[in-house]
Amino acid sequence: MLTTEQKKQFSDILEELCQTLDISQTQFNAAVQSYNAVAKQLSKEGSILEMYKPEIRPQGSFLLGTMIKPINEDDDVDIDLLCELHGKDVSWTQKDLKDNVGIQLKENELYRSKVKLKNGRRCWTLYYRETSDDPAQRYHLDVLPNIIDSDQTEIFSESYLGITNIDDIAIRITDKERQDYPTETNHKIWFKSNPLGYGKWFFHRADLGHNELKLLSEAIQQVPKYTPEKLPLQRVVQILKRHRDMMFNGDEDKPISIIITTLAARAYDQEDNVIEALVNVAKKMSDYIIDWYSVEHKKWIKKVANPVNEEENFADKWVAHPQRQENFYNWLTAVQRDLENILGQRGKGLQSISESMVKPFGQDSVTKAFSSYGEKFLKQRESGAMKMAAGSGMLGTAGRTGVPQHKPFGKNE
Repeated sequence: MLTTEQKKQFSDILEELCQTLDISQTQFNAAVQSYNAVAKQLSKEGSILEMYKPEIRPQGSFLLGTMIKPINEDDDVDIDLLCELHGKDVSWTQKDLKDNVGIQLKENELYRSKVKLKNGRRCWTLYYRETSDDPAQRYHLDVLPNIIDSDQTEIFSESYLGITNIDDIAIRITDKERQDYPTETNHKIWFKSNPLGYGKWFFHRADLGHNELKLLSEAIQQVPKYTPEKLPLQRVVQILKRHRDMMFNGDEDKPISIIITTLAARAYDQEDNVIEALVNVAKKMSDYIIDWYSVEHKKWIKKVANPVNEEENFADKWVAHPQRQENFYNWLTAVQRDLENILGQRGKGLQSISESMVKPFGQDSVTKAFSSYGEKFLKQRESGAMKMAAGSGMLGTAGRTGVPQHKPFGKNE
């Protein structure tokens, strides 16, 4: 059982760690500038898409506030976006819609000459600044074309934020692996997805003070704000994703982010500090993986249900790739073991805590986190804000006994 002072210390350390994982404001602003340019290109006068009012909005970890930097400096920052169209030509198939988005992008000289375009399964991927000497300037945008029904054009108004039937804000997306990709013109038969409904659910789970509507309102804007302050659940997801990346560097069978995020949000129990939230989530995540009889596979399989579409199983690929299921459970065991080891260093000093965090989170991030933590610790002592906890003797801001301000040798009175 952690004391109040220990909870604060470990939470403060993890907060510093997460700040090393956050993308910088410079990276954030560059990405926003790039996707605003994409929006202008798609909606400009004369565009084949102009009448359908294309808009670009965040989705995925960019929407949820759970993005982290890649562990390898040469890897791109991956930013997920929605390209929303308010309707389409009645004759357009999924392929037509996807192709027309690509055609409109390629009409811009910048995208033809300096930005590599890739036509993926569902998204157009735009690779920026691949030749830059600065790794922080390398990123790519995954742009997902989708259709919003004409009667849903106000979903981003205040009325949207109060929607209780999340299915009302579902969208229809293109998918090259569907048999009807080149033939089906009725978009209401296309694959249904609900990234904004998922965002609404996530912020509801993350919220501590009934501010989820404000948080969601800010997150879904076409030009979202850079917000370095995060809720405990957002930090927990970042920490878990970092641990995953360190354990499975480059392995395609690593646990996927949507499963980690969903299980973490389900397990989260409104803890107001990061360390308690992390320990609880790591302990309970597996409780939300259910055994489910699949008619398609004619056997019992594991299911991680999409919270905004219970019929969708985020773990459906585990059937064809059993190594992914094994890797998930091995990873979760490793998370629990590493947390136990880290917490086992309490009372042994910052050096021991720091050393226990290097393997699961990386030397560079841990070094930066403890350097920043140490600087703030020293400033608190110099300001006279440092207290000593009765009984444990742990230093912090929540104790009872004042600690003398730090002064040069021979100056303490």
